[in-house]
Amino acid sequence: MERQAPGEVRMSRAVGPAHANARGELGAAQLLRWIDAAACLAAEKHAGVSCVTASVDDIQFEETARVGQVITIKAKVTRAFSTSMEISIKVVVQDVFTGVEKLVSVAFSTFVAKPAGKEKIHLKPVMLLTEQDHVQHNLASERRKVRLQHEDTFKNLMKESSRFDDPIWREEDGTVSTRGTSVQSIELVLPPHANHHGNTFGGQIMAWMETVATISASRLCRAHPLLKSVDMFKFRGPSTVGDRLVFNAIVNNTFQTCLEVGVRVEAFDCQEWSEGQGRHINSAFLIYNAVNDKEELVTFPRIKPMSKDDFRRYRGAIARKRIRLGRKYVISHKEEIPFCVHWDTGKQVALSHGNVEALKKLAAKSGWEVISAAEKIKIYILEEHDILSIWVEKHVKRPAHLVYHLLSDFTKRPLWDPHCTSCEVIERVSEDNQIYYITCPVVNGDKPKDFVVLVSRRRPLEDCKTFSVAAKSVILPSVPPSPQYMRSEIRCAGFLICAIDNSSCTVSYFNQISASISSYFAGNLGGWSTSIEETAASCIRFLENAVDDGIIRF
Repeated sequence: MERQAPGEVRMSRAVGPAHANARGELGAAQLLRWIDAAACLAAEKHAGVSCVTASVDDIQFEETARVGQVITIKAKVTRAFSTSMEISIKVVVQDVFTGVEKLVSVAFSTFVAKPAGKEKIHLKPVMLLTEQDHVQHNLASERRKVRLQHEDTFKNLMKESSRFDDPIWREEDGTVSTRGTSVQSIELVLPPHANHHGNTFGGQIMAWMETVATISASRLCRAHPLLKSVDMFKFRGPSTVGDRLVFNAIVNNTFQTCLEVGVRVEAFDCQEWSEGQGRHINSAFLIYNAVNDKEELVTFPRIKPMSKDDFRRYRGAIARKRIRLGRKYVISHKEEIPFCVHWDTGKQVALSHGNVEALKKLAAKSGWEVISAAEKIKIYILEEHDILSIWVEKHVKRPAHLVYHLLSDFTKRPLWDPHCTSCEVIERVSEDNQIYYITCPVVNGDKPKDFVVLVSRRRPLEDCKTFSVAAKSVILPSVPPSPQYMRSEIRCAGFLICAIDNSSCTVSYFNQISASISSYFAGNLGGWSTSIEETAASCIRFLENAVDDGIIRF
């Protein structure tokens, strides 16, 4: 039997017909019940007192479970603060015939210790036994900061989004109103719905919310919706046995192959019920996909806001999508999959050509969405099949050829990029192709990262005004990984420099973000950091204050 870590709780459940939805898959509502129960037990095992759910971070569902398979939930405390603690939850599904296990989800909950009476409690620290325990302990502090900043971040993004007009819904045919997706349901809280503290079980509330949200989503997609993720949410207040819980759900917005449903929950005791004055105890936002009869993802129509409240929910969904994207890469559990190639001098022409072509193909993709705009800087993102790319566009008042000369020399990068500690040439392949060794600073308490990168530069052809500087990781036997650094990889990155006139140009930086470098971008994606804008501004200052030999003018 696999050894169980101290403080870890494991729950195994066989998926039966009673747990399944209309597709024969484990219902998300049931899984949410199990997840919350396992997390609560882990919290109480560490605290030694009763604990209640305070909030749940985004839950991403990677796989589904079917009838006959076995679900295993592992929950453990990653870090204890004063009276609250973070619980990590890992859900896997196993096929009983093949024994193959697949990851269903990784999530994080926050629980608060509730001692009896007026007694004060200070939670003991978590025992850290493995390197992974230390990593998660450090990241827990970062995730807590994100939770505490959530409301301010959302408000700031809503203000920012008001500067971006979204006229597409006014012009497109086939846009739809969400009025027909409104759903209301009511539940009477009975003793079986209460936890061992006498309050309504948090997992039960989440399950009811998922049920009404699924009905709302089905009214738009005309198919069986598949829950893709649950947005981070807080429990605003308790409810008890005898309360009436009223659930209101509606589709807020659609994003190509996914849609967001918002659910609001109000609780009423007998007197409040007769007076029609309830207590708002929760709101949640659930993201769905849908598939057709060929198991292909359904593309949803664009939403057409009709009222002031429609606009609020429409723009709110856009802001939450950005926050969700950033948090996804803060709590990312995906391991780096090696994809860089071995450097072969016999294939250097093909490798360098492929490097440049990959950058141009990335830049030519459609579907880029603007997430930030300033006077000289715009930031776009593109998400395709769990691959995230970023595009930073800068307007620079210097000639394109000078900018190209400065940006193609990566040894100058530490002069303007705070994410780059050092950069040195380790192999001069040719005049336009060089291999660099790059080191980066510590992020989130982890080891500093290092890279071995092929940089290929190209001047424009006669019929083109664009200079190219492409970067891609390569494996060089003469520079093996060092124990002092975490060897990381760049999928595809670089600069496209397009002349506007003889004295100015547009610089576009692209990066197809790998798991190992996502931490450098997560804050900007989520809206709680401006490090990309600050780095872009630093780059502009460097370029505009440099002379032809690349020396900074002070």
